[in-house]
Amino acid sequence: MKIALMMENSQANKNAIILKELNAVADEKGFPVYNVGMSDENDHHLTYIHLGIMASILLNSKAVDFVVTGCGTGQGALMSLNIHPGVVCGYCIDPADAFLFAQINNGNALSLSFAKGFGWGAELNVRFIFEKPLPAATAKAIRRSAKNRRCAMPGSSTRSKQQ
Repeated sequence: MKIALMMENSQANKNAIILKELNAVADEKGFPVYNVGMSDENDHHLTYIHLGIMASILLNSKAVDFVVTGCGTGQGALMSLNIHPGVVCGYCIDPADAFLFAQINNGNALSLSFAKGFGWGAELNVRFIFEKPLPAATAKAIRRSAKNRRCAMPGSSTRSKQQ
């Protein structure tokens, strides 16, 4: 499973922390991580609006299978990603959210809060968050991909051809 990390301008200074923890979990599973957003505050400026557009392009083109993103509260990135077709983004504050997201929502993106509640022990919290959805997301991405290959385009079913 290919994973994209996307950070926007208000939280770009935390990119190294998030990338380190995401890589620690992804490397154990053999998943590549692509740091496609802002890597620091001197990088090209992106807002959470840009994150939604980027996630849609990356997921729908099958360039990546899963997106990790966020902003100060995580709410802006969540809304920005979810307005795009083919993107199902969950909101995650703690590992329990990540577990439930992986078990129930069958999504392909997570939005995290990188300012609100991001304090002492944030690295551990982020690592535990990443440990929860990735195994389930892998299996679900594989099933979703197989299902999409089997599905016909709307209006092209055998029943509509017979009528």
